[in-house]
Amino acid sequence: MKKDKTKFIKKAYKRSKKHFRIDSLQSVITLSFTSITLLAMIFIGIAFYSTFSENAEKNAASSMQQIMNQATLNLENYLHSMIEISDLIQNKISKTSLGNLEEIDAILSLTLEIREDIVSVSIYTDNGNLLLTAPKHQFDNSYIVTQQNWFLNSLDTPNDYLFQPPHVQRLFEDRRPWVISLSHGITNDISSLPQHFITNVDMNFSVIEQLCSDVVLGQRGYIYIVDASGNIIYHPQQQLIYAGLRQEDIEEALKKEPGSYLDTYQGEKRITTVMNIEHANWTMVGISFLDEIVQNRRNLNALIFIILLFGIVFIVIASAFISFKISQPIKRLELQMNKVERGDFNIDNLEVKGEDEVKQLTKAFNLMIIRIKQLMSQIITEQEAKRKSEIKALQAQINPHFLYNTLDSIIWMNENKKYDGVSEMTAALAKLFRISLSKGNETISICDEIEHARSYLIIQKIRYKNKFAFKIDLPPNLCQYKTVKLILQPIIENAIYHGINKIQEKGYIFINVVKEDTFIKFEIIDNGYGISKENIKKIINQESTSHHSSGVGIKNVNERIKLSYGSDYGIKIDSEFEVGTTVSIKVPLVTE
Repeated sequence: MKKDKTKFIKKAYKRSKKHFRIDSLQSVITLSFTSITLLAMIFIGIAFYSTFSENAEKNAASSMQQIMNQATLNLENYLHSMIEISDLIQNKISKTSLGNLEEIDAILSLTLEIREDIVSVSIYTDNGNLLLTAPKHQFDNSYIVTQQNWFLNSLDTPNDYLFQPPHVQRLFEDRRPWVISLSHGITNDISSLPQHFITNVDMNFSVIEQLCSDVVLGQRGYIYIVDASGNIIYHPQQQLIYAGLRQEDIEEALKKEPGSYLDTYQGEKRITTVMNIEHANWTMVGISFLDEIVQNRRNLNALIFIILLFGIVFIVIASAFISFKISQPIKRLELQMNKVERGDFNIDNLEVKGEDEVKQLTKAFNLMIIRIKQLMSQIITEQEAKRKSEIKALQAQINPHFLYNTLDSIIWMNENKKYDGVSEMTAALAKLFRISLSKGNETISICDEIEHARSYLIIQKIRYKNKFAFKIDLPPNLCQYKTVKLILQPIIENAIYHGINKIQEKGYIFINVVKEDTFIKFEIIDNGYGISKENIKKIINQESTSHHSSGVGIKNVNERIKLSYGSDYGIKIDSEFEVGTTVSIKVPLVTE
């Protein structure tokens, strides 16, 4: 039968393959037209995009360099104006007698009035004494000039213009502005002994900050300025760098010659432009990000995407229009095949109008559906019969097993003249048989299953001379549920013979029935000898060969539960040597 089915499917497949080939007119037109057009569009788009992207990057770098040139020029002009003020003071001091400093003092005051960006101008002697200062504020005596690096450097190199990084001015007691200082050495040759002075011009840092912040390099781009030692003169996020919350590649920037470079820092592609600032020995570094500066690339991406999208839509519409009349019947047949693939066989004598090839394919499809339905019905019938036979065979293995043990116990009591227990055991055996038969039903109520277990325990307790005690905990509300019958007795037998029978002290068996969310769990707990992990596996798989072993019964119970309810249910054994064993049986919530 299976061979006939395979031959039928192969025959139908060959027939459909013969009438619906990849080299058909519909396939050739659709695939050729779509492939050639798409390949041409993709090739042109890639070439255009590559050329434009390269030019856009070059233009972006050139534009950035122009902006940086202008920013550098503005900053150099500002610093040069500060140098001119320092030179003016130098020329005046070098030609003025020290006994006549009013004119120089007037120049300092006038300079502050004209240039609001200058915070203060101070003149010191070479031994650190303040000669003149403007404005006139209370001098901070804790500020020792001779201990300042700028003062010492100006004494060593009096001809150089020394610019200090941004710092807090501490010259006056009541003022702490944020400034950049320019210091320069001066020599007075009027007297017989030349005298040396140091001028210090403090400029408001906000002016340089404004000059730098006005430079726009995209939404995220920025510039920063550092001196030759790597000290930051300006950075838009200077406080974050000092706090260690942000990093800047300053050392790498100082190694570069003036120009523009394409690099990657912290995973982002960017353009780094380096410029030297005259007079101050500073370096201006501009950072711009490719994903912002090259905005035209995004526009180009959008344009190419739109062109490709419209091209694909046009190609699909044209191909669909050309092949519509050919493909429509096949599409209808394909929909029905998809239903069959999903397991829906409710298709009766499908009719599809079309060419002769489509009609032949539809006829083969109808024959296939009829044959599949026949085979499915046959398989379901056979499997159901097999399942029922397996369940009955498993039950037949269990019943003789515990019946033999019970009769053996009655015979033993009779031989040992224990007549007082024979009647009690016989009554328990009768009740046990009544529940076992249960009018041929495969399932019984949980209360009947527990009563069956209780009868078995009474019989065994008498047989083993009260060697163990038992307790059963069954909530009354669980009696409404059903279970496969005869699932507790083999487990109890295993607990008595393999567990309690091997210990000296008195044994205990507890049976608990609890309800979980979607299932009921039976727990059979004993304080017996315990079972090793290897023996647990043997018991479940019926590998034990002992005459008294209940491995057969436990395996059968496990298989019956799985056959009836599925693989999610069954038996689980947990055991520990000289502590005891817990057997859990999981069955679903069933009321009928």
